[in-house]
Amino acid sequence: MGEDLIAAVAAGDSDAVMRRLGEGAEVDARDGANRSPLLIAVRNGTVDVARVLIDAGGDVNARDNSHDTPFIYAASEGRIEILAMILATGTAKLDDTNRYGGTALIPAAHHGHPEAVRMLIGAGVDLDHINKLGWTALIEAVVLGDGGPPYQEIARDLLAAGADWRIADKDGVTPLEHARRRGFDVIAALITAKSGD
Repeated sequence: MGEDLIAAVAAGDSDAVMRRLGEGAEVDARDGANRSPLLIAVRNGTVDVARVLIDAGGDVNARDNSHDTPFIYAASEGRIEILAMILATGTAKLDDTNRYGGTALIPAAHHGHPEAVRMLIGAGVDLDHINKLGWTALIEAVVLGDGGPPYQEIARDLLAAGADWRIADKDGVTPLEHARRRGFDVIAALITAKSGD
């Protein structure tokens, strides 16, 4: 029965998903990669299917073999509608980390999703969490971003929320230094204004 539910989720068929759940399918069944139906729906970006699964009590923190959860994946890939639904449950583990040891805020910043970043800031995710690479969300936005408008917006929002611009990476390089080295003048100016340099 779990396989039927997973097939319905993979097909993006919310009516079939409701039918399978009504027939007693386990909302948190797993596929071969240990992905829950909700994680599959998040990965596929099928909002209606995700809504059905969340309403049925699908675990927003169910981890797969890659250490992803529906919450972390929705944030990292900018699945805004689904992320809003997940946060509205009040059950998302804000301190959960991905395989790189980063909270949901770090990949959201890395992938250039300002709206997701704002939602996570509002939810209270730790602004200064440091992942296994030695990077905060601010560092990741600079080091892995392109310095364009979405990343400028992310830097602005992180700094405005109180992210610590003084935290350096494992090599002692600060976000400001990274921004200057890459020629990201707007981000460098934002950090400089915050730092008073």
